[in-house]
Amino acid sequence: MSLYERILIATDGTALSKAAVQHGIALAALAGSEVIVVKVVQRYPQSYFEGAIVLPPDELARVEREWTEAAQAVVDKVKTAAQAQGLRAKAVVVKSDDVAGALIAAAKKHKANLIVMASHGRKGVKRLLLGSETQHVLTHSHIPVLVLR
Repeated sequence: MSLYERILIATDGTALSKAAVQHGIALAALAGSEVIVVKVVQRYPQSYFEGAIVLPPDELARVEREWTEAAQAVVDKVKTAAQAQGLRAKAVVVKSDDVAGALIAAAKKHKANLIVMASHGRKGVKRLLLGSETQHVLTHSHIPVLVLR
């Protein structure tokens, strides 16, 4: 039995995230782990004050559906890559405005033993203004976290 029976790999589809995906799959292959690939889709901002152009409800639903479908394509691609390595894999899309919280909750739900994710390495004012989902996961997860930069 492996120390890491299930590895949750968080992805957002960026180049940096793809590197974390590659490392996560390689680690899972070495450990014989199952892979749970997760992408969190945030909701479309509802008001001008949240930074959005206000859309009618049907248009808003269309945009969010497109985001979810795009996210599903991202996780399905990673699932296929993991399966090509002979691994069992699940693809999961979660809708939440709390990205870090959603990742931690998904790790608990799927009984992951490790979370693998990328850090964008923002510093200074950008980090303060944007926050850090990775930092939040690191400080709030009771599951070990492997961060790649």
